This record gives sequence, C-alpha cells and structure tokens, in this order.
Amino acid sequence: MKLTVLGATGSIGVSTLDVVARHPERFEIVALTGHRQVDVLAAQCIKFRPAFAVVGSAVDAQRLTSLLKDTGLRTGLRTEVLHGADALAQVACLPEVDAVMAAIVGAAGLPPTLAAARAGKRLLLANKEALVMAGAVFMSEARRAGALLLPIDSEHNAIFQSMPHNYAGDMARGGIRRILLTASGGPFRATPLDLLPGVTPEQAVAHPKWSMGRKISVDSATMMNKGLEVIEAHWLFNAPADRIEVVIHPQSVIHSLVDYEDGSVLAQLGNPDMRTPIAHALAWPERIDSGVPALDLFTVAQLNFERPDLARFPCLDLAYRALRAEGNAAAVLNAANEVAVTAFLDRRLPFLGIADLIAATLDVVPQAALPDLDAVLEADRLGRAAAIDILARLPA
Repeated sequence: MKLTVLGATGSIGVSTLDVVARHPERFEIVALTGHRQVDVLAAQCIKFRPAFAVVGSAVDAQRLTSLLKDTGLRTGLRTEVLHGADALAQVACLPEVDAVMAAIVGAAGLPPTLAAARAGKRLLLANKEALVMAGAVFMSEARRAGALLLPIDSEHNAIFQSMPHNYAGDMARGGIRRILLTASGGPFRATPLDLLPGVTPEQAVAHPKWSMGRKISVDSATMMNKGLEVIEAHWLFNAPADRIEVVIHPQSVIHSLVDYEDGSVLAQLGNPDMRTPIAHALAWPERIDSGVPALDLFTVAQLNFERPDLARFPCLDLAYRALRAEGNAAAVLNAANEVAVTAFLDRRLPFLGIADLIAATLDVVPQAALPDLDAVLEADRLGRAAAIDILARLPA
C-alpha cells in the first residue's frame, strides 16, 4: 500500500510512521508533509525516502532542500520538496497513492483532506475538523467519489469496530440505541472549581493518559475535543445529537461503546496508544502488529465511569449547541475555539475565558447554510474574525 501522510511531524503522523516501519513489506511512503518542523521532517525523509515532502513556506522548503542535499548525494535520495496549501492537496491526490493519513490539526487540514476524499482515496481520518466544519459537504463528496473513510480518533475507531459489519448509516436498521463516547476527563476532572481560573498552559497540556500536541491537549482539558468528536460521530455514523452520549472514563481503557436495542453493549478496549487505531485502519479489514503491548486487565483492576459536569466543561455543552443549530454553527465553533486556544497558550486569555469567547462568537455570527466548500471557508473566516474582535476588546 502506498501512503501519503499529511501532518507527518505531529503525534499522529509520528505514530503512523512507527507502525509503517514495522511492516516495510506492506507499506511504502510516497509523500510526507510537516509545515514548520523541518528538522523532524528531514529525518523522516531520510528514513522513509518519499518522492515528495511538503512544508508551509518557501523559506522552509529551501531549508529542507538544503538538509536533504548531502544525504541525496551520498545515498541517491530524490525527494522533491514542495510548499504551500496547493502542494498539500497535490500530494493527497497523487494517482499512485492508495491511502492518505489525514493528520493535520485544525482547519488547515480541511482542504487537503477534502481533496483526498474527492479523489476517492482510502482516507484515514484523524483531522476531525474536516467533519466538524464541513460535515455535509465532506460526506457528500466522499460518497460521490467512493472514498473509504476509516476513523483514526480512538473513540470513533472503537465505534467503527463495535458497529455491525454491514452498518450503512441507519441506526434503526442496525438495532443501535446509543453511541457512547468515552473521555478521560483530562487533567482537571477532579480539580476544585475555584482553582480553574488560575490554570496555566503548562498544566493544561499535561494530559494524564495520552501524548498529544499542545492544541489537542488544551481541547482535552476543556473537553472541547470531546465536543468536536460528538459532531464528528454525528457525521460518520449518521447519529442524531440525542443519541450520542459522553461518558467520562478516567482509565482510558474502554475507547467507546455501542448500545444495542437488545440490551447488548459492545466496547473496544486497549491500552491508550494511538498506534492501535492507526494499525487497525492501515490494515483493515486485516489486523497487524502495532507495537502496542497487550492489555493487562489484572493491572487495570477496575473501570470507573462518570457523567460529565457541564459546569466544569462548558465547551462540551457549546459543541452540542452547535450540532443542534446545524448550518454554519459548528464551523464557527471550531474557528472560535482555535482562536481561543491560541490566545490561552499565548497567555492572552485565561483558561475559563476559552468557553466564554466561543459562546460570545456563536452569539454574534449569524446562522447560515453551508452548501459548498466556499461557504464553509467563509463561515470559518467569519468565526475567526468575530473571535479575534471580541478578544481584542477584552480587558488586558
């Protein structure tokens, strides 16, 4: 199988390449993308020898070319270095590529991920924003082109594994009562509420179970990450908001569950390591070694479950609000969240201000339909502009 990895230098990309390296007879890397982490991408290119590498800017492209030049002279490495958004879409659609790992975080990942769907690729979907922002457009394009969508988020991959093998998007015909998305609760699940105003970026990115990038770690701390996953599950499995529930499960051993009408509840369990869903999607419908140790139930010993406290996690409530509102609300939610998280990490917004900024943005951006990608991108632009304007007017 020939692969493009979008976002190769992030945590999902690195885990993908770890699995690929275990099976050199099965997988070949055709293209890697890395935006700004040029040194990491250079090392990946030297190891996996892709035909193409993509970075964000011309300056970084020149630097990557320089880093690869000596190696190329010695070993015959011939990696063509490209840059910019058009290049991302180009390597997502290469005719020789069988599958695309879509692991670019945030709205920047939408255009190349949509390009891969339109090209009918086997799409390993780790970029949840593609569905959060453009769910209707994205799913329509994927169906039209015959793209195979395989979810990479541990929760959605667990649901996929627990669904009927012939599930066709009809919960009633599948006998499904509810989808249950598990959440670790993040680093502040038990923190006294009066301490939350003083949360620092360093505390927010210290996730107790998963190794993730800074933005996703903050989303986990606010549970916006789970809210975005609720919206993603709605589109992936054609499930209405009132049949998707979130369950806090601190051990992060059960990755999600499907509740059936006959009383059965099927769950997927495993150690909290993203290589498991990545290996599942890479090899589906087969199974391959992921490098993840076997789950030791005797060490786990017990499994706990809690209802999410919406007073502690208002971002989760905002995501449900956006899903029920339909139209552009989820795209605006996502845009405002990206602005808010960046401001928090830059120490320009307090931790509790993240939810406040998102709520204020949803209140001021008018609702609108999203018939095509241009409308989606306009909703994203309006959401960002409104959030930035509100942020600028906050007291220093």
